[in-house]
Amino acid sequence: MIQWITQLFASNKTASDTDTMKPEVHEHQKNDMKSVSNKFLIVGLGNIGAEYVNTRHNIGFKVLDFLAKKESLSFETVKLGALAEYKFKGRTFFLLKPNTYMNLSGKAVKFWMDKENIPLENILVITDDLNLSFGTIRIKPKGSDGGHNGLKNINLILNTQNYTRFRFGISDQFKKGQQVDYVLGDWDEEEKSKLPERLELASEIIKSFGTAGLENTMTSYNGK
Repeated sequence: MIQWITQLFASNKTASDTDTMKPEVHEHQKNDMKSVSNKFLIVGLGNIGAEYVNTRHNIGFKVLDFLAKKESLSFETVKLGALAEYKFKGRTFFLLKPNTYMNLSGKAVKFWMDKENIPLENILVITDDLNLSFGTIRIKPKGSDGGHNGLKNINLILNTQNYTRFRFGISDQFKKGQQVDYVLGDWDEEEKSKLPERLELASEIIKSFGTAGLENTMTSYNGK
């Protein structure tokens, strides 16, 4: 009988102790957690310098420049890049153009991801893709670098391939041995005439990613 009573009190003490050990979540912490989920890092890949502005390889920069102009945003020179902040439907989008050159893009992605406390699932990387016809859109939640040096460095620095990439098709209309010249070359006249409509679509994809979510965005825009 005495043993049973001793066990009963011991059980009650343990439960009470457990209750007091539960971490208390203050209101400001709840707000912080909410704000983290509503922050997105949108990275446009490209190379800095006037000679690269209108090249196919700089489509990531071009997409962000289009959205910034449309929404009257300004880019500010910051550590490892140029950054513009875009607020839309309760979300905050950090539009980042790394200034590290393509091959070291991961440094800028990691720095701003950590600085703004943005989770991996809220990162979208915009890049050119030779394997897609001009202007074709493909959004994927993960994948290999596909030979793209910018993605290769991001994979290396983040130590993962599990981040969303938005591939913009630039086609592969070049002769053998001329890939570099093609990628770093300017758009042709036909492509230039079609770019505004494609860039408009790309800006809608960015907003959809942050508001409708990845799955809905893939369903709505992939292949368009």
